[in-house]
Amino acid sequence: MAAAQTGYLGLGSNVGGRRENLQAAVDAMPTRGISVLASSSTYDTEPVGLVLDQPSFLNACVRISTELGPEELLDACKEIEAALGRDLEGGVRHGPRPIDVDLLLLGDLVYESERLSLPHAETTSRRFVLIPLLELDFDLRAPDGSPLSEALVALGFDEGVTREGAALAVPSQ
Repeated sequence: MAAAQTGYLGLGSNVGGRRENLQAAVDAMPTRGISVLASSSTYDTEPVGLVLDQPSFLNACVRISTELGPEELLDACKEIEAALGRDLEGGVRHGPRPIDVDLLLLGDLVYESERLSLPHAETTSRRFVLIPLLELDFDLRAPDGSPLSEALVALGFDEGVTREGAALAVPSQ
């Protein structure tokens, strides 16, 4: 069995009970080999990407520990999304969704496959990812050693991200 690694997942929802959807995703993680160590606060976020005419998102990040490899962890994230009602086949990219679970970082791993890039390609280009991520660990660095706080400073303030509420509940392990 592989040694446990610390990683970070990004969560988002803009359909239905947004906070409930995020919490349900966190609650489902331990049954799939993912220990949730901590959660950021939740943040209300304007839509970005290809579809701007949709409800705002509620976003958070969680620090995890897992023995799963990158592809297995991605599979677990997709299983959680499907179980919570996300259409994994026919949905519009960046469109409305009840849940999104993105693998952002897994230790210092740099990984590339057809399905997955680590670190996540948009980790350093999205305020709605960096703000909750840095709340969990302000000194967090990308695998290349660059401080993620510097990436946040470089982004400016054109993407609306507002603290909405308290951290999600972390399930007992």
